[in-house]
Amino acid sequence: MDIRRVPFDHPDAMKLNDEVQAEYAVRYGDDGDATYLQPSDFAPPNGLYLIAYDEAGVPVATGGWRSRETDEEGYRDGDAELKRMFVIEQMRGRGLARRILAALEEDARAAGRIRMILETGTKQPEAVALYTSSGYEPCEKFGYYRFHEDSLNYAKKL
Repeated sequence: MDIRRVPFDHPDAMKLNDEVQAEYAVRYGDDGDATYLQPSDFAPPNGLYLIAYDEAGVPVATGGWRSRETDEEGYRDGDAELKRMFVIEQMRGRGLARRILAALEEDARAAGRIRMILETGTKQPEAVALYTSSGYEPCEKFGYYRFHEDSLNYAKKL
């Protein structure tokens, strides 16, 4: 597996983002994640976006982090927010998400971030299992979905 740094608006990132949005729409019955994201959110040193490619050069997984600071949406100074963790269906169960998650945590720590946070949902049990088994614990609600009952928030000290 080849994991590469790419811009958030890279064509392969956009393709996989469309796939994850379609999956959210199926699971939650809406148009996907409405959280506002900009490509600059993931530009080093304030963030990072990764894509994993298989041996044939096909993009199969993504994930990124962006810097967050204390504001009205419940973020804290020093937060790194995990976004767009996704593995295509036929590649799930091979440890790709764990590899991307570890790389993102390492990069955020090196950038001086002190806590990795994430939002997932009640209809994503695989995500909850990944994060809780990786040391994430429930935390206070933050972000766009902080008032939605299906929203679950987790954090891990870096």
